[in-house]
Amino acid sequence: MTEPILSRNFNVPNAWKISVAEGRGAYETAKKVLTSSKPEEVVQAVTASNLRGLGGAGFPTGKKWSFLPKNNPKPVYLVINADEGEPGTCKDRYILEKDPHQMIEGILISAFAINSHKVYIYIRGEYVRPFENLQAAVDEAYAKGYLGQSVFGTGYAVDIVVHRGAGAYICGEETALLNSLEGGRGLPRLKPPFPAIVGLFGCPTIINNVETIACVPHILKNGAEWFANLGIPGCGGTHLFSISGHVEKPGVYELPMGILLGEIIQKHAGGVWKGRKLKAVIPGGISAKILTAAEVDVKMDYDSLKNAGTMLGSAGIMVMDETTCMVKMLFYATKFFAHESCGQCSPCREGTGWAHKIVTRIISGHGKPGDLDELLRIARNMERRTICVFADAAAWPILSYIGKFRAEFEEYIAKKEAVISNEVRDLRF
Repeated sequence: MTEPILSRNFNVPNAWKISVAEGRGAYETAKKVLTSSKPEEVVQAVTASNLRGLGGAGFPTGKKWSFLPKNNPKPVYLVINADEGEPGTCKDRYILEKDPHQMIEGILISAFAINSHKVYIYIRGEYVRPFENLQAAVDEAYAKGYLGQSVFGTGYAVDIVVHRGAGAYICGEETALLNSLEGGRGLPRLKPPFPAIVGLFGCPTIINNVETIACVPHILKNGAEWFANLGIPGCGGTHLFSISGHVEKPGVYELPMGILLGEIIQKHAGGVWKGRKLKAVIPGGISAKILTAAEVDVKMDYDSLKNAGTMLGSAGIMVMDETTCMVKMLFYATKFFAHESCGQCSPCREGTGWAHKIVTRIISGHGKPGDLDELLRIARNMERRTICVFADAAAWPILSYIGKFRAEFEEYIAKKEAVISNEVRDLRF
């Protein structure tokens, strides 16, 4: 890749304003598509580009669009999942805050492709500046006639509603997001039916991630083959990788799909900080199973990481050096999942809290010899037994941290060590 695509405006001052965005080509592709293309041509281009969902699932975007029922009398809704709550991930935030018109242009093209006239952007409530810039960008687009009853004067209507979430991680799950949009509790729904058939307000609905939709204008401008060739077979384009933890240069990097994880850490993030050795890496947000230092020569794409026993997820890379305490890392992971479980399914509701209680006991110096096997048993009984994959995500850190660093956990328990912190100081056992 010779130059940035999704991130090309991130360092441009005031790129979130429509005057600056248009000066850099914003909305030109959307105008061309809506005035001279057919919806099916857009779907075909997105399908041929090998664009996959960049929010975590990695499902082919064009294929998802094709699931919409034909000749359905109900309205079709497009919902943008901007509820970026995965720890270690901040890529969508950059688009929302620094270049929201890129996403809005993608929305116009995507809405046209699926015959949708109403779009909802569900944004994480804690994202204050991104929300403010996004809402201002939407207002500017309305003022210019790029949104409303006749987009670009074509007679095609597109309305956008920006909806702020209330801080529930579970609402990043697409059906919980729909329930929240409808005014209900953010609880996941049973599938099938899938949202493409029965979604928002009981109507056909396509739900796509911010980064996914932001790719659409570039595909239509430069061609499906161009986009596909940026990545690897079956997984086109680039990805915004969030990298944090023990590296010299943490941040968000736009890199081709299929780049080696070790190359991201060493070449782009400046290597492990302070001259220390690498101990472990989480490749796709806190939900992803951990990789050891010996496993980082793996390609960063959905299929390669799946074959390595983990996942790309939200592409939130968290790097840990040799001084990292894996017991403490598991404590924070179990604390997060126990707090964020919606409580709808008993394996998740009870399992996350139970696991966190045991890990808290271990980290406070009261661990028992059988605790590790008990944690593994709880985790295995959480997997694939709930409505959504939250319980699986909560189980994977337990299974991988203990599975790959069991000796460290056993040593910690045997020595009766304790990390006395604000999180555990007042606990009684």
